[in-house]
Amino acid sequence: MSSTSADRGAPTRRRLIAASLVGSLGDGIYVPLTMLFVQALTGLSLTAIGAGLTLAGLCALAVMPAVGVVIDRFGAKRVVMGALLLRAAGFATYPFVDSYPTFLGVALVVAVGMWASSPGQQALIGEIAQGVERDRLLAWDRSLRNAGMGVGSLAAAGLLAFNGNTGFIAATVALAALFALAAALVTRIPAVRAIPQPPTGKRDGYRQVLADRPYLLITAANFLIAFGYTTQAMALPVFLTRDVGLPDALAGAVFAVNTALVALLGVPIARLTMRGRRPRTAALGAVIFALSFAAFASLPQLVSGSQALVATLAIAVLYTVGELVHSGPAQSLSVQAAPDHLRGRYLSVYQLSWSLCRTVAPLLLGLLLEAGPWQLWTVLALMVLTGATALLRAEPALRSHATGIRTTSGAAATEQAGVQ
Repeated sequence: MSSTSADRGAPTRRRLIAASLVGSLGDGIYVPLTMLFVQALTGLSLTAIGAGLTLAGLCALAVMPAVGVVIDRFGAKRVVMGALLLRAAGFATYPFVDSYPTFLGVALVVAVGMWASSPGQQALIGEIAQGVERDRLLAWDRSLRNAGMGVGSLAAAGLLAFNGNTGFIAATVALAALFALAAALVTRIPAVRAIPQPPTGKRDGYRQVLADRPYLLITAANFLIAFGYTTQAMALPVFLTRDVGLPDALAGAVFAVNTALVALLGVPIARLTMRGRRPRTAALGAVIFALSFAAFASLPQLVSGSQALVATLAIAVLYTVGELVHSGPAQSLSVQAAPDHLRGRYLSVYQLSWSLCRTVAPLLLGLLLEAGPWQLWTVLALMVLTGATALLRAEPALRSHATGIRTTSGAAATEQAGVQ
């Protein structure tokens, strides 16, 4: 890629990253406050809210195949804009919810916007950049999203300081404004290229996706490894407070360490992982996940008191290394392995692996927590190791550009590509 073309693409990349950062600030505000936020604005019980959010998430899951079709027919930019505007409208409407059916409708709007954002964003990056430059743009997007989530979480904590519902009303205004601003930034991204046409003689639509066994294998692998990510938010706090004996406030330090390291080291680690083959590097990250799970399992028997906190933070760093090593190559593999003319459908199927994991995780992790710490960490380690094995089995059938095998000219392009 010439420096001139890189210079022309720099404003496009900066606008994309700015929109991503603004949207992640909204995610950081909403995710930690979800249940409290909805209860304060609607007055519904936590049980009703939980059931409603789960139902909305499942319904949004059913919309994902249609999202893939829209991306392929009309372009990813429109889907990203639509997803952001849906979320802005949903949050702006929450204060006016006056019945359970209305709540379900608003929750569905927000859920569709959330689920559609990820494949839309990745498909848009796939349209804007190619090859190693695409990997780097994905890395910047991922790293700055984590930074935005962290800042948004701090803002959420500040909003809780207000008395009554004032903070939650302020959160509503902030969320609607942030997602609307992110949508406005996306509108400034110029059309990159015409929507590619399918190759002659190729099966089109979801038939081709479902016939692509290597891609389905990496999707299944991601479903298994995704439990390693959900564990941090859903199971780890319970384990640390119940089985290790850490105070609630200190248990939250693990999340803070993880967020800070991912934001700071996401891009540098991504540059290192781009030197290897994507399936093998992603599998290595899953193995590191498994090692951290083994360390967590042995924690209650080996240490106690102040030593437990130090050991927990050390294992949290190991866990984060696994996340950093796995996330970049796995995400790049999902985008690079998708044909241009069906990228939306492919990424929508891949997103189902994340969405299904988040839907199933509360039930599975709850059962494992009840069974005991050894059962929890053993099952999770076996799951991520099975995912690593699936990635390695898929590699021989994947195209070379998807796995990251580059020629000498491709390696030289690595030095020139990047976010300007």
